[in-house]
Amino acid sequence: MSFVPEFNALPFNALVNRARSADTADVRRLIGQSELSLSDFAALLSPGGAELLEPLSRRSQAITRQRFGKTIRLFAPLYLSNECINNCKYCGFSRDNPILRVTLSIDDVRREARALADQGFRNILLVAGEHPKFVSNGYMAECVRALHEFIPSISLEVGPMETADYVPTVQAGADGLVVYQETYDRPLYAEMHTLGPKRDFDWRLDCAERAYDAGFRRLGIGALYGLADWRYEAISVAAHAAYLLKTCWKSQVTISLPRLRPCAGEFQPLTHMTDRELVQAMCAFRLFLPDAGLVLSTREPAQLRDGLIPLGVTMMSAGSHTEPGGYTGAGKDNLHQTVRGKIVELAAGSSEWAAARAPGRATNATGQFEIADDRSPADIAALIRRLGYEPVWKDWDAALTA
Repeated sequence: MSFVPEFNALPFNALVNRARSADTADVRRLIGQSELSLSDFAALLSPGGAELLEPLSRRSQAITRQRFGKTIRLFAPLYLSNECINNCKYCGFSRDNPILRVTLSIDDVRREARALADQGFRNILLVAGEHPKFVSNGYMAECVRALHEFIPSISLEVGPMETADYVPTVQAGADGLVVYQETYDRPLYAEMHTLGPKRDFDWRLDCAERAYDAGFRRLGIGALYGLADWRYEAISVAAHAAYLLKTCWKSQVTISLPRLRPCAGEFQPLTHMTDRELVQAMCAFRLFLPDAGLVLSTREPAQLRDGLIPLGVTMMSAGSHTEPGGYTGAGKDNLHQTVRGKIVELAAGSSEWAAARAPGRATNATGQFEIADDRSPADIAALIRRLGYEPVWKDWDAALTA
C-alpha cells in the first residue's frame, strides 16, 4: 500500500491546465453536482471558480452543515522541542538557524498541558522538531502517557517514523498523526530540504499510511502554501486525501491549508496565495471531499478566520504558541543556543529572533513561526457561539473503543 506510484502517475500538466482555464459555465455546472472527480476539483480552483466565489461558498457551507452540523472543534498545539537535525529553508527550527532551543522534560510537558486543560482544551497536538537525540519514540510515548489521563484526544506532529515506532505512542493513548508534505513539487522539495532525513520525499509521502497501520484513527495532511504554485499544491493534497480516504478507511482524514509566516532565518515566500484564493481552495476541498475535516490555524489573521468559520472549517486552533514552554515558561532554565547544529554557550544578555518580536512571552525559546491571531481560547469560543456555532472542546474518549 503506497500513494507514491499513484502520485507519480497523476497527469499534473492536464490538471493544472484545467485549474487555470476552466470557465464560469463549467464551474457553475460543477457546483451543483454531488460527486466530483479530481479534474473537476481542479476546475473549481480556476479563475472561473474565483468569479463564482459566492455560490461556491454557499454550497460549501451547506455541505459542511449537512455533514458536520454547526460545530467547530478546538485544539491547541503544545510544542515539546525545537531541536532539529533537518535544514529546511522555510522553517524557524532549521538546524543551521542560531536560535534558542529547549526540549521540555515530562514534568514540563505536563505543566504546559495542565495550563491548556485549565483553558478548556481536551484536544492537544504535540509538536516537535526532528532530532533522535532529544525526541525519540520513547520520549513521545512517555509524553502521551503523562497527559492521556486528563487530555483524552492527543495527536502528534513529529518527524516521520516506522510503523513499529508509532505503535508505542498509540498504545500510550495518541489517536492522531499530522504530517505535512510541505510541498508536493519534487524538484522544489529537494531545493528546500538540504540536510537531514526530511530530504527523502517518498518516505514523508508514505508517512500517513505507516501511521494508519500503527493504529492512528485520525490522519492530517496538507501543503505549506508559499512554496510551489498554490493550485498545483491543492491538486496534490486533494489526490492524496482522496487516496487516504479510500485506503485508510477506518481513519478520519483532515486537511490543513497553512500559509507561510515570518520565522527565524527570514525566508521569503516563493509564491503568493491571496485570501480569496485561500477561501476558494477551502470551498473546493469541501465540495470534492465532503467528509474530510478542514483545519484552520492561528497562522491566519483574526478577521479572515472569523469569515471562514461558516464556509467549511471543522477544526480550529486557538491561543496558540509555537515555542516550547510558551504557555507557562516551562523549560526556560534549560535554554541553549545552537550554531550549525552544535550547542554553544549563551552570551550574557543574548537575544534572538522571536524574543524581539514577542516581548513579554513566558519563555524566550524560539518559536517555529509567528502567529497572526493571538486572541484567547475563551474569545474564540465566544465568537463561535455568536456566529451560531458550538465550540467543541472534547469529542472523543478512549472508552469509546475500549
